[in-house]
Amino acid sequence: MSEVHEKPHALSATLGLEKVVDHGESGRAVLHYRARMDQCHSGGIVQGGFVTGWIDAAMAHLVMAKTDYQFSPLSLEIKVSFLKSASPGLIVAEAWIERMGKSTAFLEGCIRNEAGEVLAKASSTVKLVAMKRAG
Repeated sequence: MSEVHEKPHALSATLGLEKVVDHGESGRAVLHYRARMDQCHSGGIVQGGFVTGWIDAAMAHLVMAKTDYQFSPLSLEIKVSFLKSASPGLIVAEAWIERMGKSTAFLEGCIRNEAGEVLAKASSTVKLVAMKRAG
């Protein structure tokens, strides 16, 4: 694995990434995030952009891992259904590939709270773009 993939990304820290549980070996990526009060509004409800970001990051992580970091997914569209509000604490983001072609992929994902309740679901269409290699 190259140095690019070993360094924590600033965006991951902003989103509260704690660990990658599954890189996709099971066919799904599973990432653990820690929702914080500074990501909330209205006394403890996580802002929807973070919810979207957690699912989107899990989907992106899976595509990059499945393509051996040869491709990066650029969102063409993403639809999120918010089923229940997220609160500070452990958030489990899970993503899977519905179909992947040579230039486009169709992805799905969800987040759950520590109790296993589904808080949001998403589907996304992405364009696969060759990753630029550092230096």
